[in-house]
Amino acid sequence: MSTRFKTIALIGKYKNPDILAPLLSLAQFLRSRNVEVVLDSLTASNLAENEYPAMTMEEIGLHAHLAIVLGGDGTMLNIARKLAPFGVPLVGINQGRLGFLTDLSIDTMVETLGSMLDGRYIAERRMLLCVEVSRDGSAVFSALALNDVAVSRGIGGNMIEFEVRINGEYVYSLRSDGLIVATPTGSTAYALSSGGPILHPSLDLIALVPVSPHTLSNRPIVVGPDAVVEILMHRTVVALVHSDSHSHFDLQEHDRVIVRRSPHTVTLLHPSNHSYYRMLREKLGWSGLPRNAA
Repeated sequence: MSTRFKTIALIGKYKNPDILAPLLSLAQFLRSRNVEVVLDSLTASNLAENEYPAMTMEEIGLHAHLAIVLGGDGTMLNIARKLAPFGVPLVGINQGRLGFLTDLSIDTMVETLGSMLDGRYIAERRMLLCVEVSRDGSAVFSALALNDVAVSRGIGGNMIEFEVRINGEYVYSLRSDGLIVATPTGSTAYALSSGGPILHPSLDLIALVPVSPHTLSNRPIVVGPDAVVEILMHRTVVALVHSDSHSHFDLQEHDRVIVRRSPHTVTLLHPSNHSYYRMLREKLGWSGLPRNAA
């Protein structure tokens, strides 16, 4: 059976030698399915011998119909941000414990991907955020985030103070260790550990989750996808902003951190038997109802 994915890019976790053997095995399988296989240039540079074309991320974005990422959720987040502007769908394969984004196992990847190439898969669109830091009226930093944008105190720093506005309207002033602005994808990451709600990935919503607020009445809130979140820094002895725990940038007093929905989205492909709720049960250790004692 033919597949609509004529050119597939394979991307391995950077500098992880354990990923190379299964990656090459997968490449041979895809070639047997008459698929053109390309590797990203960093992955190819770690191979002693390579018979597959190597491409930059931009070239992959322009030519590949699908990208398969071998690694953990962190690797997937990095690749998703880079390929989001190109609209290339992604499949995640995890070498160890299955992740929230990398939900295929290396042990069964050939069988599962064979089924997916035959058209038996679920496509899931995920929203992204874009963040910009404005200083004295000029943009000094910008980034994309699939999980979250977080403003936080630096290592060894004290609580930071900032003001939050949504669509230009004052919401509150906060003294805390930080604030997480999360997508539904990121609701099961840093935001969850800070007491935020779990948002189903099919929703286009944005969660604002305070981190260790000085006032316990400051609770997480969820806003719509068109909300523009503005964070005005008041006290920033040591503070920074980062996207997906990446792209760190040091903040100064009076900086404005502006977070809004990105025009780009990420499409994740899952096996046809994929269940978000089953994944939550397994990853978060949810159990069934207790049994009555005999």
